[in-house]
Amino acid sequence: MTALQPGIQPDRTVAVVGAGTMGQGIAQVALLAGHQVLLYDAAEGCAERAVRAVTGRLDRLVAKGRMRSAERDAAAGRLCPVRSLAQLAGAGLVIEAIVEQLPVKQKLFAELEAVVGQDCVLATNTSSLSVTAIGGALRHPGRFLGLHFFNPAPLLPLVEVVRGFATGEETAERARATMAAWGKTPVRCADTPGFVVNRIARPFYAEAFRVYEERGADPATIDAVLRECGGFAMGPFELTDLIGQDVNEAVTRSVYEAFSQDRKFTPSLAQRRLVEAGLLGRKSGRGWYEHGEGTGADAVRPEPHTAEPCAAPREVGYRGRLTGPAAVLPQMIGEAGVGGVAEPAGQAAAGGGEAGTGTGVGNGTGAAPDAHRPAPDGCIVLPGGTELRLADGRGPTNAARLGPRIDFDLALDYRTCTRVALAPSATAPEADVRAAIGLFQALGKKVSLVGDLPGMIVARTVAMLVDFAEDAAARGVAGAEDIDLAMRAGVNYPLGPVEWGRRLDTGWLIRFLRNMDREYPGGRYAPSQALRRRAALEESLVQS
Repeated sequence: MTALQPGIQPDRTVAVVGAGTMGQGIAQVALLAGHQVLLYDAAEGCAERAVRAVTGRLDRLVAKGRMRSAERDAAAGRLCPVRSLAQLAGAGLVIEAIVEQLPVKQKLFAELEAVVGQDCVLATNTSSLSVTAIGGALRHPGRFLGLHFFNPAPLLPLVEVVRGFATGEETAERARATMAAWGKTPVRCADTPGFVVNRIARPFYAEAFRVYEERGADPATIDAVLRECGGFAMGPFELTDLIGQDVNEAVTRSVYEAFSQDRKFTPSLAQRRLVEAGLLGRKSGRGWYEHGEGTGADAVRPEPHTAEPCAAPREVGYRGRLTGPAAVLPQMIGEAGVGGVAEPAGQAAAGGGEAGTGTGVGNGTGAAPDAHRPAPDGCIVLPGGTELRLADGRGPTNAARLGPRIDFDLALDYRTCTRVALAPSATAPEADVRAAIGLFQALGKKVSLVGDLPGMIVARTVAMLVDFAEDAAARGVAGAEDIDLAMRAGVNYPLGPVEWGRRLDTGWLIRFLRNMDREYPGGRYAPSQALRRRAALEESLVQS
């Protein structure tokens, strides 16, 4: 068995080709790891300007007390612009960060291969192109791989170490060890569209944009619900304004095309219109929000929809048993001074469901459950008889054929969240809508009323993230632990999606996605084989 190679040592030169924002960030990371760094750009004077920009950032680190002056001087002395690829001959690692065009990258690496030594590792920072395709024209593709940094590279810890079809194991391990030595969080993954983060993160944007397109809620409210109920650091509208609508939409479209236009990855028409209008976010002064022309400042956003104070009911009923994250709600309601009465076992109104927490999938036959049959999850019964239920993927009004209902959204943690979204059916009495608002306000939550749409906001987003992660793990894109690490370190999710899925009842996830698939036929929400397999395994373990 061949011994794994250590990382590239600090006495070896690192070269960065492409002196834009990403190239500058990568050069700074390598520089602070102790390497001599050569910076090349084909545009006249660009490398020199980039060196000045990087040294300016080092100066700011000194001013903030994060770096000593002597360290700054030593680092600046190791950074050098070069004017030809021939000057990179002695590099031990070359990282490319140029335009995302396959022929341009292929040509560059063919030229680099003729210049550098045989032990030099060649890496692309591509975020959307095939690593295998870029390296396909090389004579020795075994030393070529992807090192996908996240912007800003000096601040964000994640680096996806992408092994192309021909990448050697020693090259991949050597690159991983180097990234770890640079203080990064390396995650090894296969060369598939979007790698880990850009593949699995698509629903975070797509589901929010779909809610907006269906007039379920405005951007400020959707962002607030995902932050304050779902636990995400930023909402998708504010985040894409920061990234750039053109950049985010281009990645989405690239992944969509790479997956042969799979409907699970369908781009947003609303976002496409923003791009076509030149409303790109902070860099253009306006995107989903107004930012002020040329300021790059945070937007002065509209306030999210927040319900006015309502009186809490004196007492609510319970039908069945709430499960998963919602299981804590009866205790919280009791602590808030609201009484609760459980129905006798076996008694249920027309809209009620059977009690139970099992992970049963569908109706036990393998067929999708009827979208209008009672779900086996418990619910809260409001004074007027309306059921208050965790979103299950059915539209509230569609599901209300069995009686009026109000859906509440999934929360990361109902105790610590500060906002909850409610979606009343068209048949829900106004008095019960006010009672539901008052009930959650009594628990210390702000309440946002959203449109009568299937799956609400957090629930549909999380269910899709979990499904995408399970599918990626099953297909060998990366291990489950690495997927969770990548999503936490790369896009700052409050939980890795695989772990999040483990905390949720698998039966609920399957029922939720199957109901969504019935509401939106076409396969976008059909649960993956990997998730169905997991649910079947859990069910068999329960029954054994």
